[in-house]
Amino acid sequence: MQIDLSGKTALVTGATGQLGRVLGRSLARCGAELVIHYNHNEARALELKEEAEAAGGRALLAQADVTDYKSVIKMRDHILAAYRKVDIVVANAVIQYEWTHILEQAPEDYISQFESCVMQNVYLAKAFVPQMIERKYGRIIGINTECSMLNLPQQSAYVAGKRGMDGLYRVLAREIGEHQITVNQVAPGWTISDKDRENGTERIPSYEKDVPLKRRGEDQDIANAVTFLASDQAAFITGAYIPVCGGHVMPSI
Repeated sequence: MQIDLSGKTALVTGATGQLGRVLGRSLARCGAELVIHYNHNEARALELKEEAEAAGGRALLAQADVTDYKSVIKMRDHILAAYRKVDIVVANAVIQYEWTHILEQAPEDYISQFESCVMQNVYLAKAFVPQMIERKYGRIIGINTECSMLNLPQQSAYVAGKRGMDGLYRVLAREIGEHQITVNQVAPGWTISDKDRENGTERIPSYEKDVPLKRRGEDQDIANAVTFLASDQAAFITGAYIPVCGGHVMPSI
């Protein structure tokens, strides 16, 4: 089975991040026209654009603050002027912060996680779902986390934001499914990225011992799941929360 996204336009938010750049490459390799969203790291976005175009693809840069509705709408107008449509939206961007216990965690960190995990997805839906409804086609894929099920100490702001995102996605899947738009989430475990490869930190035995597969996943494992959900092979999957974590968490029935 081969995944062919030719003729599809895919937006990846946070595309310059450790995971985002792999998501973008994978979608582009399957033939999608890529929209590389960034907020501040224009230099990295340009590198990804050049990489996609060198491989024979087409790519567009799109700057926006995804926690600001007007900025997202401006980004939408910029994208639609170039590509006329967006078939696939991958919501990957998230605000980074220092994790600590609830009693020490700054209230602002909870607000930032709500804005980047929940409101980003509200704004993306408002911006791109209407034209998906018109065309009776769309794929919305959110990057959640295994932390949403683990609920471990010092994860409270992140978990609160991602669990809010989960609720939003499940409702959205029910609301727009009749238009043949799928809405799904991929939940990575503690994934190996380029930063780990550069720093030699691929192995974390204390984490791996609790993973049934006894290893950490690769960023490409996450990208493979996202690319599948973006394809026509996944046309009858919606409302799903899919852990890609080697069995570290297992949703129950």
